[in-house]
Amino acid sequence: MINLRFWMAAAALATVSAPAAAENVRPQDPGSLVRALQANGYAATLKTDNIGDPLIESSVAGSAFEIFFYNCKDHKECATIQFHSAYRMKEPVSLERLNEWNMKSRFGNAYRRADGGIVLEMDVDLDDGGVAPLLFIDNLEFWETILPGFEKHIGYRS
Repeated sequence: MINLRFWMAAAALATVSAPAAAENVRPQDPGSLVRALQANGYAATLKTDNIGDPLIESSVAGSAFEIFFYNCKDHKECATIQFHSAYRMKEPVSLERLNEWNMKSRFGNAYRRADGGIVLEMDVDLDDGGVAPLLFIDNLEFWETILPGFEKHIGYRS
């Protein structure tokens, strides 16, 4: 009987003293991304894109960007996201210059759209339960690091 009481008390104590687990960042819950961004000092506004899927507008290092949601079912229950930044340039950026970025940079793929706009994007897979907020912010910090370098590379900033 003493062992049973001991284990019941130990289990109750473990439940009470265990720290609350942080909510995972999940694309099925776009608000979880907004909360993680805002909790870490980033601006974040949840909107809807032109096909009805969630979209988050934010900025880092003085550069605006969007988070697109992909692999959604009925504009909900999304599986992946993409950090996305687009640029209108006064002078065209050559494909060679973009290819140079893509060859040297592991994170952030660049391309030129048919209308001449330049795009930098980075995919993040959050399916199967999402990720801890700190891991999500770690991915965002990669994005925050590459944006200024890319903008300098294409001549958007000096």
